[in-house]
Amino acid sequence: MKAKIKNLVNLLITLIVVQTFSACKDYLNVEYLVNDQRDLQDVFESMDYSKQWLAGVYSHLRNRDNWDVCTKEQNANQFNFISDDMYYTDREKEGDKVFGQLASYRIYRAGQYTEQFLQEQWQQCYIGIRDASIYIHNIDQLVNGDNIREGMNAEQLAQYIKETKAEARFLRAYYYWELLRKYGPIPILPDEGVNFTDSYEELSIPRSRYDVCAEYIASELALAAIDLPRRNERTNREVCKPTKGAALAARAKVYLFAASPQYNGNTSEYASKLINYDGTPLIDPEYKEERWAKAAAAAKEVMDLGDYHLYTVPKRQTSSGNMKGSQGSLLGFDYYRYPKTIEPGAKIVSDGKNGWMLESHTTPGYSDQNFPQGWADIDPEESYRQLFDGSLTAYANPELIFTRGYGNEMDNLSLHQMPRSLGGWNCHGLTLKMYDAYYMADGSDFYRYKEGVDDKGNAYYYSDPNATVPDYAKGYTQSKTSRNYDYYSKWAPLTPDVSLQNANREPRFYASVAYNGSIWENEGSSINDNKRYAQVFTYRDGGDGKDASGFYYWTGIGIRKYYNPSDWSGSRISKAEPAIRYAEVLLTYAEALNELTGTYTIPTYDGTGTITVSRNQAEISKGLRPVRVRAGLKDFTDDYFTDRNEMRKRIKREWQIEFMGEAHRYYDLRRWKDAEREEAMPVWGYNMDMTSSQKDLWHIPHEISNVPAIFAEKMYLWPILQDELRKDRKLTQNPGWKTFDE
Repeated sequence: MKAKIKNLVNLLITLIVVQTFSACKDYLNVEYLVNDQRDLQDVFESMDYSKQWLAGVYSHLRNRDNWDVCTKEQNANQFNFISDDMYYTDREKEGDKVFGQLASYRIYRAGQYTEQFLQEQWQQCYIGIRDASIYIHNIDQLVNGDNIREGMNAEQLAQYIKETKAEARFLRAYYYWELLRKYGPIPILPDEGVNFTDSYEELSIPRSRYDVCAEYIASELALAAIDLPRRNERTNREVCKPTKGAALAARAKVYLFAASPQYNGNTSEYASKLINYDGTPLIDPEYKEERWAKAAAAAKEVMDLGDYHLYTVPKRQTSSGNMKGSQGSLLGFDYYRYPKTIEPGAKIVSDGKNGWMLESHTTPGYSDQNFPQGWADIDPEESYRQLFDGSLTAYANPELIFTRGYGNEMDNLSLHQMPRSLGGWNCHGLTLKMYDAYYMADGSDFYRYKEGVDDKGNAYYYSDPNATVPDYAKGYTQSKTSRNYDYYSKWAPLTPDVSLQNANREPRFYASVAYNGSIWENEGSSINDNKRYAQVFTYRDGGDGKDASGFYYWTGIGIRKYYNPSDWSGSRISKAEPAIRYAEVLLTYAEALNELTGTYTIPTYDGTGTITVSRNQAEISKGLRPVRVRAGLKDFTDDYFTDRNEMRKRIKREWQIEFMGEAHRYYDLRRWKDAEREEAMPVWGYNMDMTSSQKDLWHIPHEISNVPAIFAEKMYLWPILQDELRKDRKLTQNPGWKTFDE
């Protein structure tokens, strides 16, 4: 009985602490266990109840504010839409209001959100942290239970306890990471509660310095990794459970952010204002290069596991599924449902007749080598497309390291992306900057994508709306009314009447971008329906162009990433959220190595050995080459590798392209301290006021007035809810936001 009383007191102590961090009235999601006169010992001596408890710890990951990738929904996490690469619309016209407020997207982009806006994540994460701690410190009691333990012997039970305790430890660390990434330095709760006899002032918990938070989270993830199973030891029913690789990959992410300029040697005025209740800084102003070494070593440990690799699709030698033949007038031009693989590396050249054409050619060292050294055996476009369109299950995806699984947050993405004429909502779009960032097929820059230097001497890339348009880009593919049109022969994969600004881009462009005149395959329609394989234009006089409804792409550029031909309004293919995938680990390794000037020996996560890292071209290439080759692009040449600054720009661009729409860009611009420049640039698109008879004018870049181009320093970190500040007087607000007494 004494043990039961002690455990119940510990539970109440923990609840007192967590109430400090949660204003949510249903703060105890396992409350019924106590109301039924059961204490913690009863709970954790029962296999059924302890499983329920752990399921409750997991449940907060799927809270709408905790998804990394999700659709546009009212008052939900939308960080994958609110940077400079993407945007969302939904009847959001100039001056439009939703529920009496400015339309939500412009609230984000103009920095007009308040301390009360989108704050459920703070509550949900701290509840998850508390419940995980309770599980970690009580699950050992399961050995004392006298219930039937599903046929487990003592050894199996001990293994079960060890693994599930590691799961809870991973989840607790991951919830802390979610908070750290969004809010900056956060309070770290006492691991086993506090003394309930302490005064209210003593129960207040201050924020820990950023590097302290990062080291704590990284150490917890390392402990979890020791006891978590490998990827191949999980079943297809356990795809949402963390593995050893997930813990190590999350650890690499934590170290990468801690090494980045926002938190490593940041001596800006903003950083000096980020202070604790006692006036001490929450960001260490001293630059420490070793932090980059830790990030590189952590990424290498994931690579060395050998559990993951980039997903690829075999090269298709011939086209099949010609949609002209028996379907006759369905399209009016040859279209192949399964086109042959386009050989990467083509260039646009003169056809000798005052026109232009694609000149395909082999690329030595790439066309003649299999992946990952080359692309001789893969289809780059289809490899990237299938990662996101539901063709792969989470369990079958060798690149997926961690996921929250499936849900409406993911499934509804494609419905928001689909054209209105096909039953979609036309409200997820790309900025012109993102459109221009994609490389040409031969790895050169798109003509409008230029390099500039800001007032601090930092180089960056931007879309130059006044760039000289090359002659080829002024033209269009042959009209489908032309006799014997074969779209695939000259400008593949472009279809008829499409601007050649879309021609000869890298494969990720075609897997991700819905340009004006794209084909949308809609398998929900009859084979004889003109919507089955519909070519969609976004001119003003078309069904998907600008109109009074507000359902249109403000920039004229849509998104295909996450779309599957079977995604129609009545039924959508389920897709798993890509919370962490292997390409992220590879780019982390490359970025971190590039910043090193010395050689570092870093202890392994389990303390059994060391890893030595330094800036080495071959090692940086191990991170970059597979990602670029999978995308049909060559690795960078030696002159890029020898120039740290040039390589840094290229690595940043690789993050931008590879992870478009995966919630990376918002946080990457902040950790690099680039947000104040990049997010303050005007947002450009095409001129949506023009009709199809004015197509040349439509394709002239146009500033999009609907999208504010504002960035204030306070937007580097999310504000803390004022109610939390009132309850914890040692909790300080992020710079620029209101405190509890304002």
